[in-house]
Amino acid sequence: MKKGIFFILTLFFFNATFSQEAQDFVVTSPNGKIKVSILVGEKITWSVLHEKNQILAPSSISMTLDQNEVLGKNALVLNSKREKVNTTFESPFYKKSTIKNQYNLLLLNFKNGFSIEYRVFDDGAAYRFITQKKKDITVKSEEVSLNFDQDYGSLMPYVRDLRNPKDPYISSFEAHYANKKISEFAKDTLAFLPFLIDFKNQKKAVFLEANLQDYPGLFVTNNASKSGFQSRFSKYPLQEKNGGFNNINLLITERADYLVKTKGTRNFPWRIIVISENDKDLANNDMVQKLSEPTKIKDISWIKPGKVAWDWWNDWNIYNVDFKAGINTETYKYYIDFASKNKVEYVVLDEGWSLEDDIMKHSPNVDLETLIAYGKERNVDIILWCSWMALTKNTEGILKNYANLGIKGFKVDFLDRDDAKMVNSIYDIAQKAADNKLLIDFHGMHKPTGIQRTFPNILNFEGVKGLENNKWTPNDDVPTYDCSIPFIRMMAGPMDYTPGAMRNATKSEFKPSNSAPESQGTRCHQLALYTIFEAPLQMMADSPTAYMKEQESTNFIAKTPTTFDETVAIDGEVGKFVALARRKASTWYLGAITNWDSREITIDFSFLEKGKKYEAEIFSDGINAEKAAVDYKREIIAVDSATKLKYRLAGGGGLAMVIKY
Repeated sequence: MKKGIFFILTLFFFNATFSQEAQDFVVTSPNGKIKVSILVGEKITWSVLHEKNQILAPSSISMTLDQNEVLGKNALVLNSKREKVNTTFESPFYKKSTIKNQYNLLLLNFKNGFSIEYRVFDDGAAYRFITQKKKDITVKSEEVSLNFDQDYGSLMPYVRDLRNPKDPYISSFEAHYANKKISEFAKDTLAFLPFLIDFKNQKKAVFLEANLQDYPGLFVTNNASKSGFQSRFSKYPLQEKNGGFNNINLLITERADYLVKTKGTRNFPWRIIVISENDKDLANNDMVQKLSEPTKIKDISWIKPGKVAWDWWNDWNIYNVDFKAGINTETYKYYIDFASKNKVEYVVLDEGWSLEDDIMKHSPNVDLETLIAYGKERNVDIILWCSWMALTKNTEGILKNYANLGIKGFKVDFLDRDDAKMVNSIYDIAQKAADNKLLIDFHGMHKPTGIQRTFPNILNFEGVKGLENNKWTPNDDVPTYDCSIPFIRMMAGPMDYTPGAMRNATKSEFKPSNSAPESQGTRCHQLALYTIFEAPLQMMADSPTAYMKEQESTNFIAKTPTTFDETVAIDGEVGKFVALARRKASTWYLGAITNWDSREITIDFSFLEKGKKYEAEIFSDGINAEKAAVDYKREIIAVDSATKLKYRLAGGGGLAMVIKY
C-alpha cells in the first residue's frame, strides 16, 4: 500500500515538474506552407515560417492585468485542443458574396483562467487572448512583439513623434507610407496598422488586427535592437476638453494608468499576419472579415449601399445657375436634381447645415424638411454630416429625431482616436443607428477592424489619406499611394477615399485649390478607383456642374456598383500598379491604375465565363494624357474569356471597363 502511494506521488511530481518546462506546439496551414511554432516557457513566443522563409522570428506575447498578474509569464498549460475548420459564410455589402473560411486551430488553455487561440490559414496566421475570469479585470498593458531575422524593407504609416508635447495617440490616421528598412524606423515615433514588410523574394506580409471591441487599437514603435517592433496602446481617457478643429474634438487632458477595465470573461482582439507570394493576392484578401463577429442586425433589408453626391470637396462650386451657390436650400436641390438624373442614391449635407456643436439646430438657410421631401419625390435620400462630439451629446435622441424626419444616415467625423472609450462609442453609435434604421459613414476614423461585418449598417470608414486631403498637398505622391493602399490599408476594410475628380492634372501641372480642386493623375485613374477602392457608400467628390460637363465619365461612375459578388485580382505590384476585376450579377467591372511611371499592362479576360461573348465599354488614357491628364479614349469592343489585350497607362494613369453580355 505504501509503495503504491509513493508511486502515485512520484508520478504527480514528475508530471508537475515536466509541465512547467518549456513546451513546444506547432500548427500548420491547411496547404502545409505556413508553420506556426509556439514555445511556452518563462515567456510565450510564437514564430512563423512560410515554406523555408522565416516571416516572424520568435516574438513574445503577454498581457498584464491588475495585481501585476502577467498572462504569459511562467504559464502552465492545462490542456490543448486542435480543430480543422472548412466552411463558407456570406458577408453582406462586400467585395464578394461568399467567403471561404478554412484554417487549422490550436487552443492552449492555461492555469489562472486564460487561453490563447491560434488560427493558421493558407494566407496567414492569427492569435488572440481569451480570459475566463469570474470578476471584471483591468488590463494594464499588452505585449505584442514583432521580431525579424533580417533587416527587411517596410511600408509604414507614421502617426506622430512620441516626443511631441501633444498627445501622440490623437490622430486622423491619414499618412502616406514611409518606405524604409526596419532598422530605419524613426526613433521615438508611432506607426499604426496595417503596415507591410517586404521580404525581397516576392513574399510580403501585412500586419493587422481584427475584432477590436472594448479595447484600444494597436500602434507599434521600434524595439531596442532595431530588429523589429513593439506594441503601444493609448491609455484609457479620464478627463477631456473641447479643442482641435473648430473646437469640435474632445482632447484628452488626463489618462489612466491602464488600457481598459473590462469583463473578466471575454475574447480579445486578433493579432494577424497575412502572407502573400504574389502582391496581387493582398488586394483580394478576406482575413479581417473571417476573424470578425457575424452581424448583430437580424433584418438588413433596409440597408442600401450606393453613391453619394458630395458638396464639401468641390466647395459647393456650382455655376450657370440663377441663385447664389453655397450652403442653402437651392444649392442642395440642385445636387438632388443631379443625383436623381444620374440615379445616384444619396446626397450628403456636409458641415454648415447645422450648428457644429448642436446638430439639433439647423442653419436658417437650409430647409431640411423641404429637402427630404424634394429628394423623396426624386428617389434621392439625404445623409447628414456631424462631428462625433456633437452626436454623442445625445446619440439616441439625435438619431431617433432625424430618422423620424426621413434622414437615411450620418457621416460622423472627427473621432480621431482609438482608445477603448472611443472604440466602445463606435459600437454604441452603430447599435443605436441600426435601431433607427440609419446608415453610418465613420469619417475622421481609425482603420476598420471588422465591425462592418458585425454592424453592416456601417458602410464606410476613412482612416486613409484621401482625395479631400490631397487637394492641398502638392508634395504628396498620390498615384504611388493609390497603388499602395489596395495592398495594405484596404485589407482592413472599406475606405472613404472620396474619388471622382473631373479636373485632372499631370505631376508637373498639379496645383492646390480649394474651390476648383484637382486630382493628381489622369481621368481614367479617377474612373478606375470606383472599381478598385472598396466603399459600399462611395462619394462622388466633384460638383454637379463639373460632372454634367463630363457626362460620359459621369455615366460610367454612376453605373459602377459599390458592392460586388466576386473579385478577381488580375495583376499588381505594391506601390507601382494594380488591376482588379469585380462582378455584380452577370456584369464585370475592371479597374487598373499606375503610379507616376507609365507602363504597359496586359489584361487577361480569362475571368469571364467560357463560351460567352461580352461587350466591353473601355475608358483608357488618351494619346495626349501625359500632357493633358483629362484626355481619354472611350471604345466598345467584343471580348471573351480567351481575349488578352495590352494597354499603355500614362504616368498617373488608369484603365476602366464595364463588361457585359
